[in-house]
Amino acid sequence: MPLQNVPGLRWRPVLISLFVCGLIFELVKAAQEQKPGRTVKQNKPKITASKSSTKAKASAPTQTLLTQVLSRGKFRKVGDTLTVQAGSVLEMRCRGKPVQWGVPPYLEEDDDGRLKIVQHERYGVLTLINSTGADTGQYTCYPMYCEDTDCRREYNKAVKVFVFFADPQELFVPTINYYEVIQLRTNWPTVLPCQVTSPEAKVTLHREFPPVEVAVDGSEISFDVRKGFTIHRPRPHHAGELFCVASLGSLRQSSTKYMLIYVNYPVAPPAPVIQASSTSLSVGGNLQISCTVMGERDVVVEFDWEYPGQKIGRPLYTRESVTTVSQGSGQQQLSQSVLLVDEVRDVDQGTYTCTAGNLQGTKSASTTVQVVSKDKTKRP
Repeated sequence: MPLQNVPGLRWRPVLISLFVCGLIFELVKAAQEQKPGRTVKQNKPKITASKSSTKAKASAPTQTLLTQVLSRGKFRKVGDTLTVQAGSVLEMRCRGKPVQWGVPPYLEEDDDGRLKIVQHERYGVLTLINSTGADTGQYTCYPMYCEDTDCRREYNKAVKVFVFFADPQELFVPTINYYEVIQLRTNWPTVLPCQVTSPEAKVTLHREFPPVEVAVDGSEISFDVRKGFTIHRPRPHHAGELFCVASLGSLRQSSTKYMLIYVNYPVAPPAPVIQASSTSLSVGGNLQISCTVMGERDVVVEFDWEYPGQKIGRPLYTRESVTTVSQGSGQQQLSQSVLLVDEVRDVDQGTYTCTAGNLQGTKSASTTVQVVSKDKTKRP
């Protein structure tokens, strides 16, 4: 009997074809799932986040990021400093909605329309065109925290960058002053702002008279290319006329001249002691009230008086003096103000207050004076 006539055999080719097709489909699917970089969605159990975790995720702060725009679609993250050639365009982008920008004081006062700040939906852009060496300074992006229409800067999240606008003809950042007076205070570091337009410039400190280079050891005096020279513990020998010299390649330039004046800054407010020549006197007599301060040498003390006759416009007569006295193993300064009241009247009775002040603050001392009329002094 021919095979094709056997019952059931005529369906075998169809079944074999269906089996082969199914096998090929499974092989292709397995190969696709094993391709690198391809994510296969799996039917995992759905996890519902709790309200507390969802809220924490929503309130998580967005990290502030400051980048320099190099060209369309090309960015570079900036560090602590950035150098741009003077004359070129500076464009920086700061992520945040919204943000505010801080720029050097020179640009805040007058930017000649060269500075443009735009806030987009998710970031702010600062653009400065026709840049010059005078634009050198610190640029800051402040994220803003807003509640409805009330916004404030988040200073702890600010991103700062010091931008140098390198100028081959101007090594120092231009200033309007040829001569600047700076106080050397004993309790505070003093900065000589010899700012340069290029971090590559070598800067030295010099004294005008006698002409000599000042040693910079990093301890007593240090240098930071972003702010200049710092005298950490000013002393009298630091006073005088100083200036900075910058050199880069064959170019050598001098800075503004700085006149440093030494001021012995007091360690505390003065402690006045007040004393009257008499706490009780008759009408017509003369009254003297002294206010004395014992303190450090070369510390200026200013005195101010309040007295009863002030209410009727009685003029103020004082006599002030400053003397040096020996105190233990050293010397101190005695500052004194004496209030003179001639021909005392009834209106001069009351409280006399002396206020002494120096750079650290003020303190007061008071005394009371009684005026006795002549009628009361007569015996019965």
